[in-house]
Amino acid sequence: MRLGIYVGSFNPVHNGHLKVIHYLLDHDLVDKVFVLATPNYWDKQDLVCVDDRVAMLKFFEDKNIIIDTIHNNYPYTYQVLESIKKDYKDDELFLILGSDNIIQFHKWKNLDIILKYNIIIFRRGEMNISKYLKNIDNNKIKIIDDFNYLDVSSTDIRNGSNNNLDKKVINYINKKKLYGR
Repeated sequence: MRLGIYVGSFNPVHNGHLKVIHYLLDHDLVDKVFVLATPNYWDKQDLVCVDDRVAMLKFFEDKNIIIDTIHNNYPYTYQVLESIKKDYKDDELFLILGSDNIIQFHKWKNLDIILKYNIIIFRRGEMNISKYLKNIDNNKIKIIDDFNYLDVSSTDIRNGSNNNLDKKVINYINKKKLYGR
């Protein structure tokens, strides 16, 4: 089986995230997508509790979209991949990334381990992806150029915008008074 591994803060999950997941499944790039909300992020200070972010993701779980709470406590991506691989030895793993994540890709902890896995990169805007991958020799990287990227600002959402949010997520945010609402 081909497992997509989609790691992020999902603070909150929005239609842009869901569009990526459905693209992967609809275009038969993976058989299932494991979505992992990270408890912390080294560069993000305004995360709501991971339990709330997982609860919002759970609205979208089905037989092909797995909201993973087993492998999401690792601080580094390579650890997430290695842990999932131990549990899914016979499956092929695909790390899912937006092209904005590869700007600092060369600095990721144990990049050599990450590059043992398949990587699917979704182009965002007109970014020159090859510029950031020029020193990375890897034939396991697939760049998605035909994805109609949805420009969503999580910051705007946290500041009160309901654009690009599912109604279940809006109701959850309001009920729990997240993001100062």
